[in-house]
Amino acid sequence: MSEENEENEESEKRAGGKPQLTRQGSIRRTSLLDAAETVLVAKGNADASLRAIAGEAGVRVGHLQHYFPTRADLIKAVLERALDRSLERLAETTGLRLTRDDPSVIEIPEGRANPADVVAVVLAEQEDPQLVRLYVEVWALAARDDEIAAVVREFYRKYVAHVEAYVQQGRPDWSAELCRARAETFVALVEGAALMRSGIAGSRSGAMDEQLAQQAVQLLRD
Repeated sequence: MSEENEENEESEKRAGGKPQLTRQGSIRRTSLLDAAETVLVAKGNADASLRAIAGEAGVRVGHLQHYFPTRADLIKAVLERALDRSLERLAETTGLRLTRDDPSVIEIPEGRANPADVVAVVLAEQEDPQLVRLYVEVWALAARDDEIAAVVREFYRKYVAHVEAYVQQGRPDWSAELCRARAETFVALVEGAALMRSGIAGSRSGAMDEQLAQQAVQLLRD
């Protein structure tokens, strides 16, 4: 069967002409995202073209563009998947649930998770060198591509919104501005630390990890 016929079978048209993926189409889409991550991590952003990613996936560029018309669309999907995974792990600890479309809609559980546990979950993600390398390569792409930069900003907007909700849960007496400032500082601290702790921009040490955790917990506490 040709790729064109496969594409037709893997998606159906819904109102407005937008494709709705079948189960097989969803599987193919996932494999393309996996290929994009592999190229970004193993080869770097300079080789993260649609052609290189299609080659990694073993498909034609046209087949890749059936799912992701532009590179920005593809990078956005890679980031959204990574964000979903991160927020799911964070939500398991905080108990907070934010909708993907409107981060202002929050389900707040009874009781508040220990800030030290939250920090431990966030820092544990930095133990995965491939995940850190993925973010580094995407940051490099964003520095030169306005479309991808917009995707990255949206990624961190959602991340900050989750942390802000957690801070507000613990300190309902604080203003929204203070809670957001704490959340933004927390995200800036731990994301910047990824470069040092991964060995890309420095050498990791137990003393640094201890100080980092203490400062991060303090931002979430009071």
